[in-house]
Amino acid sequence: MALDNPSQFDPSWFAGLENTNPQGREQRLRAFVRLWRAFMRARVVIAAVLLALQVFVVATGTGGPPWLVLVCALHLSAALAVLLWSRPIQQGRPFHLQWILTLGVDVLVFAVLQYVQQGGINYTPLFALPVLLASILGPLILALLTAASVTLFLLGEALLSTQFLSDVSTARLLQTGLTGTGFFLVAVLANQLALRLAREEAVAQSSQTAARTQAQVNELVIASLSEGVLVVDPHGVVRNANPAARAMLMGDTAPHASKLLLSALPSWVGLSNLVRETFLLGHPLESEITIAHDELTKHRLYARTRLTTAQGGRDAGLCVLFLEDLRDVEAQVRTEKLASMGRMSAAVAHEIRNPLSAITQANALLDEEVMDAGQKRLIRMIDQNAQRLARIVDDILNVARAQPIQNEAAALVLPLDAAIRQITIEWTRQNQAQGVLGVHLHAPTAHVAFDPEHIRRLLVNLLDNAKRHASGTPSSIRVITQPAGTDRIRLSVWSDGAPLEASVLRHLFEPFFSSESRSSGLGLYICRELCERYGAQIAYQRTRLDQRDGNEFYVIMPAATGSRAPIQQSLSYPPGDSVPSRTLPSQLRPGDAPLTIR
Repeated sequence: MALDNPSQFDPSWFAGLENTNPQGREQRLRAFVRLWRAFMRARVVIAAVLLALQVFVVATGTGGPPWLVLVCALHLSAALAVLLWSRPIQQGRPFHLQWILTLGVDVLVFAVLQYVQQGGINYTPLFALPVLLASILGPLILALLTAASVTLFLLGEALLSTQFLSDVSTARLLQTGLTGTGFFLVAVLANQLALRLAREEAVAQSSQTAARTQAQVNELVIASLSEGVLVVDPHGVVRNANPAARAMLMGDTAPHASKLLLSALPSWVGLSNLVRETFLLGHPLESEITIAHDELTKHRLYARTRLTTAQGGRDAGLCVLFLEDLRDVEAQVRTEKLASMGRMSAAVAHEIRNPLSAITQANALLDEEVMDAGQKRLIRMIDQNAQRLARIVDDILNVARAQPIQNEAAALVLPLDAAIRQITIEWTRQNQAQGVLGVHLHAPTAHVAFDPEHIRRLLVNLLDNAKRHASGTPSSIRVITQPAGTDRIRLSVWSDGAPLEASVLRHLFEPFFSSESRSSGLGLYICRELCERYGAQIAYQRTRLDQRDGNEFYVIMPAATGSRAPIQQSLSYPPGDSVPSRTLPSQLRPGDAPLTIR
């Protein structure tokens, strides 16, 4: 018997139960099928025993007629047929033909055996099987009908077997009535118990599913926490640890399935002592712990312990250890200080702008009246420094001013190579960098969604930074454009300057960071903000170009869709241009001179 489509039926005591979980519904249907098969096997066993009994009775001549062997053989065949080829009955079909092949056949065979019995054999207890089968696997009305049919047969059999209204018939009828009442009680109680067990099973499965879901949620939350969580027993054995805790204790390469013992490493002694003191004192503790991964790498952690209550007869519970990396706390403090500094700088910049404008105007009026060469030189110094202050004020205000995020549709679509060529020509003329700057444009059909003024500020900032640190030899600064796949463009500014210091690399694009005393430290930060506004990305790497090592700042821009021709993937370099050969960013070498960054 196979269950082809469990959703097609929902028999008897499964009916009426709310089931919003398809998996739980399928499990209950499988349980119903297993119970059905158990009853069908019981029918086969009883039919086989009855057949063997009749064969024995006929062979010894102590029983009924020989044709009862045929009846038992047919009963066994019907039971085997239902077991092997039948399916459970669909919901709402209490009078299905299958009930006749099971309950009807059983009641009929047992009735025939009971009626023609000889030798004092009583088959009445066998009627309990169809009554239980109807009560547990069928609806209540079917169980009552089965019990009623059995009771009516027993009453009729009692009336026919004795003289009416005699003492024997009265006792027989009374016994039959009690037996029928018992069958009715068995039918009702078995049906109600089956219904109650089904409901409790549904509630248990629902609770189990909710508990598993909650456990999975808890595991996901703990695994995604940036705070380390350790569960330690009184012996110092770590029962569980989330990825953040493993990374804090063993670094980024910590194995996932490794078992931890807090006393295993000398660097964990502080944590082991903290857990031990927590168990001894019986209350939470807090402390700062230093974990040394090696001689050069040390992490300061803020540890907090909490105790759980003892369960299952244990003398002590577990200690939950929370670890917080103080570097993250310090970074958050720095971020808050930086935000406060930015607001303060914006306020100061607003206050500086008005007197600075007055100084610039007064200096211009003074320049018209002064004729002495020495005084003219002083006036130019005042003008240069005033312009420098004005640029710093503009940079600070641009950083502090809230800028709406623009998408590609709102921005102007520019031909990249034409815009870069115009900007580089103006920058070369203003900075007298003829011969120093080499421009290599290899994306003639590429268009980008970028505001013209913003792309000018981006490129000018990168060129000014490159000019400050380049050697000044011919082609010591390069601007290169080229496709980066089918939907992105790469713009890079390369210079042959010295490699960056490691301390500079860590804070390269942060605001107000500069290794040069005369810089606001906002140039690269503004470049990053402009790139992020248009969905572009800016990065730095140490590359090799024309057999020379240098610093490269490159921007990956998304190509404008719907407003450009297809980008050519095969690049044709003009005469005199060299194909840039890039390598992985190199490490700092001993003797390399430090580089200052604006």
